[in-house]
Amino acid sequence: MAKIYFTEDHEWLRVEGGVATVGITDYAQEQLGDLVFVELPEIGRKLAKGDTAVVVESVKAASDVYAPVDGEITEANGSLSADPSLVNSAATGDGWLWKMKLSNEGQLDSLMDEAAYKAHIG
Repeated sequence: MAKIYFTEDHEWLRVEGGVATVGITDYAQEQLGDLVFVELPEIGRKLAKGDTAVVVESVKAASDVYAPVDGEITEANGSLSADPSLVNSAATGDGWLWKMKLSNEGQLDSLMDEAAYKAHIG
C-alpha cells in the first residue's frame, strides 16, 4: 500500500514500490494562487534532496519545488503543460508533478506524516 509523506516546503510524496509520486500540497497551491505555467523536469535527471526539481509560475510569483529526497526522475506529468491549473484543482491527485525512483529510502524517515504536516501549517 502507498504511504504518503509531507515536507516543510509543502511537497507531498506518495511512495509505492520504491517510486515516489511528488506534488505540492493544497496549502501550497492556495498560497501560490492560479498556476499559469509548470516547468517540468527532464526524465532521467538525478536529484539530490533539496535540488530544485520543478518551477511553478502563478499569477503572483514563480516558485521552486524541491526534491524531497534523492532519486532519479522517471516520469513528468505532461498534462500540466496544457493545463497547469490541474495543480490548483487536484493538487494531491491529477495535479502531481513528477515521479522518481528513490535512491535512499531512509530519507523518508525525516519527512512528516499528514498529522504532523497539518500541525506544521496549523
